[in-house]
Amino acid sequence: MNTLIVACPSCKTKNKMAASKQHLSPRCGKCHTPLPMAGYAKPVELTDQDAAQVIREADLPLLLDLYSPNCGPCRTMAPVIDRLAHQFFGRAIIAKIDTSTNSLTARHYGIRGVPTLIFLKNGQVVDQIVGALPEDALVTKLNNFLRS
Repeated sequence: MNTLIVACPSCKTKNKMAASKQHLSPRCGKCHTPLPMAGYAKPVELTDQDAAQVIREADLPLLLDLYSPNCGPCRTMAPVIDRLAHQFFGRAIIAKIDTSTNSLTARHYGIRGVPTLIFLKNGQVVDQIVGALPEDALVTKLNNFLRS
């Protein structure tokens, strides 16, 4: 799982945290000041070992991007997914999993092609999209998902 290093705006201490915890209103380990996470938000990189737990314990709706690094449309979607992590910080968890090295999760969700985007609430699949989408269409889809 990926980690973030977040500097405290008050005491300047560098705080290390799991990216999967970035939405939990973290505080500085030294002075306990709330950390400004919006500028650090990035997709949570999952593996077969932690995906089920992160999805099950997510306290926000979750968008899961199943991708392969060798897939052209996936590479096109990567910066879009990164921007969504910033744009929807605090409202949704944006996560991704490399299906070329994490086939169990892909198999669990019946993934036959990438990129596949899965929308989950309370650990349950609500919707799924196969293929690349324009950024504005994906933003609209995610906003509608969050309102439902």
